[in-house]
Amino acid sequence: MFPTGTNEGARGVTADTADLTDDETGRIREQRGWYFYDFACSVYSTSVVTVFLGPYLTSVAKAAADADGFVHPLGIPVRAGSVFAYSVSVSIVLAVLLMPLAGAAADRTGRKKPLLAVAAYVGAGATAGMFFLDGDRYLLGVVLLIVANASLSVSMALYNAYLPQIATPEERDAVSSRGWAFGYTSGAFVLVLNLVLYTGHESFGVSESTAVRICLASAGVWWGAFTLVPLSRLRDRRVAKDGDRAGEGALGTGWRQLMATLRDMRRHPLTLSFLLAYLIYNDGVQTVISQASIYGSEELGLDQTTLITAVLLVQVLAVVGALGMGRLARIHGAKRTILASLAVWTVILAAGYFLPAEAPVWFFALAAAIGMVLGGSQALSRSLFSHLVPRGKEAEYFAAYEMSDRGLSWLGPLVFGLAYQATGSYRDAIVSLVVFFVIGFALLATVPVRRAVAEAGNPVPERI
Repeated sequence: MFPTGTNEGARGVTADTADLTDDETGRIREQRGWYFYDFACSVYSTSVVTVFLGPYLTSVAKAAADADGFVHPLGIPVRAGSVFAYSVSVSIVLAVLLMPLAGAAADRTGRKKPLLAVAAYVGAGATAGMFFLDGDRYLLGVVLLIVANASLSVSMALYNAYLPQIATPEERDAVSSRGWAFGYTSGAFVLVLNLVLYTGHESFGVSESTAVRICLASAGVWWGAFTLVPLSRLRDRRVAKDGDRAGEGALGTGWRQLMATLRDMRRHPLTLSFLLAYLIYNDGVQTVISQASIYGSEELGLDQTTLITAVLLVQVLAVVGALGMGRLARIHGAKRTILASLAVWTVILAAGYFLPAEAPVWFFALAAAIGMVLGGSQALSRSLFSHLVPRGKEAEYFAAYEMSDRGLSWLGPLVFGLAYQATGSYRDAIVSLVVFFVIGFALLATVPVRRAVAEAGNPVPERI
């Protein structure tokens, strides 16, 4: 879904400000490298989470299920159709445990790149390992999904923390939107290759199951290969603060640092208010992304080719949507543009409940609407939050943001899974997500973002 230069060591606020205002060539170089991490990891979000793994892991779990349709991990009865949703929730809980450690270590040592590399390559390795998911080995799929998803969350917290360091306040909406556009471009390109392999698997001499496993594993290879680009362009830097206790127990004090960060955020209540709104509406976004393929295959009876084509449509239009909403934000401000997108999301989910089964045209229409708001709502939320982060605390605050982005987005998949387990209907599960967008809209509407930026000690853009 979606950037080794020189290590500068400890840098003061003045030096970082100079990076942003005077060294335009270096800043643009870093921005271009930064875009490529979205290009690298978004293939995982698209091909693995959104398209292939949900239906495939569900089919593997069903192969292992008893006569009543339940599997029993750790002796707990779980409906096979809920395994994927529950696994996503568990992966996010693991990410919550790891992100504070990574964020604190990054800010204390100023070495985000090594941590980004570790998280990226652990996730890429787990994704490549999905090639071995076959038969009734659903527990292997669960473990690999948990590791890959948690690694993605940790890496994105570190990646996002670069945004306020590589872009001026006026540039951030555009830079963030371009990053998402890069991600959706790569997702669309790889999905075309996946579609060719999947639909023509017989001509390639492989079974349908093998074709799916190749598509899953290739996402990990892509993720790992293109991560080399941001690692070659981004620079490590650190703003000196708190007596310059750089590196002192960085990992050992991760949770103490999280508590300190949360206490510090109490001094910025408007930043916390934005995070709460984002936590809620983004929970809905992430759940739609991760569960859409199951809804299409299990409830609407659509085949895998139709699902891949629909997601490809989302990817192509998400590029247009991300760039277009970035331009709208320059005219109307990021907050108003995000609010408009949330209204569209609400209409989309309400319409999704009434979609007729085995009607690909209507599913494509819904996918087109999702594509137009998906990238923009995420990109503008990221850039808006970057204005609310006190200088020198980027990784810590973006770890908290990533908990809202992925780390605390466990409630939506859990509600989705519970709704299906209780009713046996994915329609009931999908319509329950409307509440996330309605509440998120109401909370965001009450946040005075210009005052929030000023209270964080940052310059207020002309439009926000």
